[in-house]
Amino acid sequence: MKLECEIEKIKNSISQVERITGKNLTLPVLNSVLLIASGKSLKLRSTNLSLGIEIEIPAKIEKEGIVAISGSILNGIFSNIFQNENVHLESVDGNLLIKTRKSKIKLKGQVHTDFPTIPAVSGDSFTLDVKKLTEGIKSVYYSSSVSDIKPEISSVYIYSNEDNLVFVSTDSFRLAEKKIKIKGLKEIPGILIPFKNIPEILRIFGEVQGEVKVCFNKNQISFSTDDIYLTSRVIDGVFPDYRQIIPKEFKTDAVVLKQDLLNALKLSNIFSDKFNQLNLSIKPKEKIFELSSANNDIGENKTYLDAAISGESVELGFNYKYFLDCFQSINTDSLSIRFNQSSKPIVVGGVSDNSFIYLIMPMNR
Repeated sequence: MKLECEIEKIKNSISQVERITGKNLTLPVLNSVLLIASGKSLKLRSTNLSLGIEIEIPAKIEKEGIVAISGSILNGIFSNIFQNENVHLESVDGNLLIKTRKSKIKLKGQVHTDFPTIPAVSGDSFTLDVKKLTEGIKSVYYSSSVSDIKPEISSVYIYSNEDNLVFVSTDSFRLAEKKIKIKGLKEIPGILIPFKNIPEILRIFGEVQGEVKVCFNKNQISFSTDDIYLTSRVIDGVFPDYRQIIPKEFKTDAVVLKQDLLNALKLSNIFSDKFNQLNLSIKPKEKIFELSSANNDIGENKTYLDAAISGESVELGFNYKYFLDCFQSINTDSLSIRFNQSSKPIVVGGVSDNSFIYLIMPMNR
């Protein structure tokens, strides 16, 4: 292998693929990045067996070849090369020579014949703007269970409903659903992407522009753009039939300014207990929207908010953190908060925005 390419492009690509290298004692080659020089490009490939990635960058190839190099060492080297110029790479006897105007580096290579292949996912597919994909995932993934005991809820669930691509996650204490409108969307019965893979998917595609092609089958899902190909395993399971727990009618409605509620939550949380519990009291006749919290070691707090409220009075406790998480998914200035009874879920959304819905189970001790 012998080639020349831009330092900035290879530096960015290495920082992306190195994060997906595996720490596997039985298969040490997983901690490496595979460099493949062929045609007019250099491909960088890594996998941890749950996720796999291949990034392609343009290069002037003098001699084709393959070499495997420790990902962390490769990333450490390129993150400390600051010249904005081209870099020369050459493999000699399984090792990698890196040459810039001011540096000459020799890296010991690894046996690349054991490197796992990254699956070329075949099956059903659809295409959408990459920003819509990341928006959908970002809007819900924080509600996933972080425990692997129930893998079907330690995931982000994606399916189609008419012209909507629907993203859902739950940890059984709260649930988030985001609908992204896509014209002519094919039927998607349901895909479960493991929660632990979601941060890398968001990181890799967070700054990407344009469209992404999503291809999936019962074992794998792939996301591909012009120069990035990412695969993830999918969970073989059945997501709970969550739609039956979303209330159709409500006995109490409240509309508050998002920033007012955010400030009140942060203030009340200073006095919350070890369970992060805050208490909410709504009395429509008295026009009272009250947040309260008490801590034996600190004191107590009551905060009143201006709100448009209607319906029946209600009092309940809830986890402050669960409520705060959904603010990132609501783009409107005002929030709609709806209730039935103190034992039924709180339903939160943006005013006049039906694309996002968030349920929180109350805490009543």
